[in-house]
Amino acid sequence: MQSIKEIKEFLQLCPLEELAQAIETLKEDERKGVQSAITSALKRKDASEKEQLRLEGLLEYEKACYEQGYDLVAGIDEVGRGPLAGPVVAAAVLLPKNCRIGGVDDSKKLSAKKREALYDEILGKAVSFGVGVVSWERIDEINILQATYEAMREAIAQLNPVPRFLLADAVTIPGISIPQKGIIKGDAKSLSIGAASIVAKVYRDRLMEGYDELYPAYGFASNKGYGSAEHIAAIRVHGLCPIHRKSFVKNFITPENNQTKGAFGEELAVKEMRRRGYEILDRNYRSQGGEIDIIAKKDTYIIFAEVKYRAGRKKGEPGEAVDKRKQGHIIRTAQAYIVEKNLDGDFRFDVAEVLEEDGKTYFRYTENAFWLA
Repeated sequence: MQSIKEIKEFLQLCPLEELAQAIETLKEDERKGVQSAITSALKRKDASEKEQLRLEGLLEYEKACYEQGYDLVAGIDEVGRGPLAGPVVAAAVLLPKNCRIGGVDDSKKLSAKKREALYDEILGKAVSFGVGVVSWERIDEINILQATYEAMREAIAQLNPVPRFLLADAVTIPGISIPQKGIIKGDAKSLSIGAASIVAKVYRDRLMEGYDELYPAYGFASNKGYGSAEHIAAIRVHGLCPIHRKSFVKNFITPENNQTKGAFGEELAVKEMRRRGYEILDRNYRSQGGEIDIIAKKDTYIIFAEVKYRAGRKKGEPGEAVDKRKQGHIIRTAQAYIVEKNLDGDFRFDVAEVLEEDGKTYFRYTENAFWLA
C-alpha cells in the first residue's frame, strides 16, 4: 500500500487530464490524509477548469477575427501615460492562433512576481512581439497622446510576420493601415491585449528601476515615475532630474498650488519625525471640528502635529499661522480622535514648520507648541 506522503506527491504531480481517473482509484481509501489529498486535488482541478473557461472568454475577440479570415491577430497596449517621469512604453504581441496562457489578465491586477513569470512565458510562446519606447523629451514635444500613438506604431513595426488584424486597448491608432479594433478595458477582455499589457508593464518597470539607480532621490523603483506624495516632495527638495516630463511637472507643481505645497510639507515632516523616533499613527484625520495633519506616538505621548509650509517669510514664520483660532480647531479635532479611539494617557500638540527660502528648505519642529485647555 502506498504511503500518504507518496499519494500526496502523486496527486500533486498528476497531469490535470489524468487527475479524475487518479482520484477515482483512490476514493475508497478512507485514510484522512488520503481524503485530504483528494480534496486538494479536486480544488486544483476545479481551479484549472475555471481558468480554462476564463481564458476561453478572453479569446472572444480573437475568435471573431479568425472567423473573418484574419489568422494573425496582435494585441497592443501601453504603460506610462500618467507618470511625471520616464518614457511611455507600448507593446504589441502576436500569439499563435487560439493560444492560451494561464493567468494572463490586465497587468494592473497582477503582482509584480506574477507579471515577471508571465512576461517570460508570453515572449516564449509569442510568434512575434515588439516594444516601442518614446522618451520624456518627445512627450513634452508632441504631448502624451501623440507620443503613445508613436510608441504603438513603433511596437507594431517590429512584428514579423505582419499581423492581419490589431486589437488595441481603448484606442484607434492613427497612421496604421492594418485593420484594427479598439476595445474599452481591452486588457481585461482580450488575451492578446492582456499579454501586451504585461509585456509593456514589465519592460517599463525594469527601465524605471534602472533610472532609480541613476537618480535615487525620487524613488523611481517604487513609484515608477508616478506622482506619489513622496515623489512630489522629492521634486520640491531636489528639483527635476533629466528624465522628468517638464510639461507634466508644470501641471502638477506650481507655486500657486497650495495643496501640493501642503503635501510636500507633510511628507517632509513625516520623514523627519520618523528619523527622530516618532511612530506615525494616522494622517489627515478629519472631524467636524477640523483636521489634524499628523498623529504620532513617542514614548508615553500621543502627539497631534500641525504642519505649516511657507515659501519665504513675507507673511511671517510658518508656525505663526497656527494662531489661537487654528489651535482651537486642532484641539477639538484631537478630542474627537481621543474619544473615537478610546485613548488614555499623555497628549501633546506639536508644530512642524517647513520654510523654502533662497532655493533652500528649512525644517523646524516645536514640541508642546500649545496645550489642551
